Amino acid sequence: MSASLQRRAFILSAASALACSRSERTAEGGSRGPLESAQARTLQWDLGPQPWGDGRASIVVPTWGGHAARFPVLVALHGRGEALKPPIEGALGWPRDYALLRAFDRLRTPPLTDLDYGGFSDRDRMLEANASLAKDPLAGLIVACPWLPDLTSTSTRESDVAGYARFVLEVLLPRVRRETPAYATPEATGIDGVSLGGAIALRIGLTSPEAFGAVGGIQPALSETQTPEWTALAQAARARRPGLKLRLLTSHDDYFRDAIVSVSRAWTAAGITHDFAEVVGPHDYSFNRGPGSIELLLWHDRALGRL
Repeated sequence: MSASLQRRAFILSAASALACSRSERTAEGGSRGPLESAQARTLQWDLGPQPWGDGRASIVVPTWGGHAARFPVLVALHGRGEALKPPIEGALGWPRDYALLRAFDRLRTPPLTDLDYGGFSDRDRMLEANASLAKDPLAGLIVACPWLPDLTSTSTRESDVAGYARFVLEVLLPRVRRETPAYATPEATGIDGVSLGGAIALRIGLTSPEAFGAVGGIQPALSETQTPEWTALAQAARARRPGLKLRLLTSHDDYFRDAIVSVSRAWTAAGITHDFAEVVGPHDYSFNRGPGSIELLLWHDRALGRL
């Protein structure tokens, strides 16, 4: 798919997702689900005015382990559909609209089933996940979900996201470490996101590798023309932080699939070790609510949670 067609599909999908989310909230009385679950609770923070808009974040904190429990931190950035919403609503993308709390509950009480993947399960991958969880239960993560402004996929140069990166590194993460049972080390800190959020997460993580132990992108909104740039960024990040863990994930019907595959192949050719997966599913809310949230939590739990 050409870059122009990708951008058009990206905009149409975001508009569709926004309409879908609005209709669901109306049908369900203003909420897709509680912000508390058997395994996690959600804090809602006002982080004050920022250069690009209001600073809002939802913080998902595990409820197990007692007062002495400590957890790694994952910054999870939402897609463009949430960037089009008011900040207080958009910050609920992962915990509410993408069903992250449900994924927490199911990963803590396996085995996972086809229902947990919303009908987009790959049998071998699901069996692999269940075997991993049986051997090594989910240790848990604090997931910080800030509102991301509408930085489109064509505006992800370092200068465009520098202000937002400062917000993540200098405002969001320090407060998470002060007010939640979070580990404070870079080795216990990850950043990831889906679609628009995946591209921004990769940009922040690869340009600030000293701040993170793991960097990923789920269906990140990349362009094939950007492959050399993403490869140079990853090479520079690894030179500065050799132990940095990297992951790219796409799906069969992801309209950014070809670009993501291109970047993964270029990284492999350049000797940049990373995890890559192509799973079942579309580029849509239904994917986020199934494979998206499961893959997000499980990979970072393994990457960050074995301190």
